[in-house]
Amino acid sequence: MTNTSSVVVAFVHRPGWLRARTLTRLAAGYLLWILAGLAASCSDTALTDTNVAIDDRRWDYENKPRIEVDVADASQRYDVFLNLRHTNKYTYSNIFVLLHQHDPDGGRDTTRVEIRLAAPDGRWLGSGSGAIFSHQHLVRDNYTFPDTGRYVFLIEQNMRENPLPEVTDVGIRIAPATNP
Repeated sequence: MTNTSSVVVAFVHRPGWLRARTLTRLAAGYLLWILAGLAASCSDTALTDTNVAIDDRRWDYENKPRIEVDVADASQRYDVFLNLRHTNKYTYSNIFVLLHQHDPDGGRDTTRVEIRLAAPDGRWLGSGSGAIFSHQHLVRDNYTFPDTGRYVFLIEQNMRENPLPEVTDVGIRIAPATNP
């Protein structure tokens, strides 16, 4: 017990110049992390990474979040992701979603997507923070848009339960393909 107290006393009673140098190093370390985070966020080249909140955490069939995306380069390959967040009170281990794509020329495409949200043992997959879990599911890999212009995406829940409780947000991310 005496050794621990003397270590604490020695730590607290460091010379002023040593405390100042330690604080300067800590501040520099924090500043480096902040700058690295800002640089990473500024270099995001995604066309969109948009999420829409679901009112009252109850996703109704009629509630189809709409996301508009302007595509300027039809030769570029993209990865298209479906984003989803839910609470730990969500009662299913998966979710089915319809992703509707409306092209600038009037063409339409619908993709039915199943996202596994929980492992067979009941553990939630995705990244979690407290009671909220986030998932980003690859829907289209190395996808080339047919033409330039404004695309409209509608996201529709496709489960049997309506409204579907405990879904907090849905969205899409469209970014340059990682393996073109």
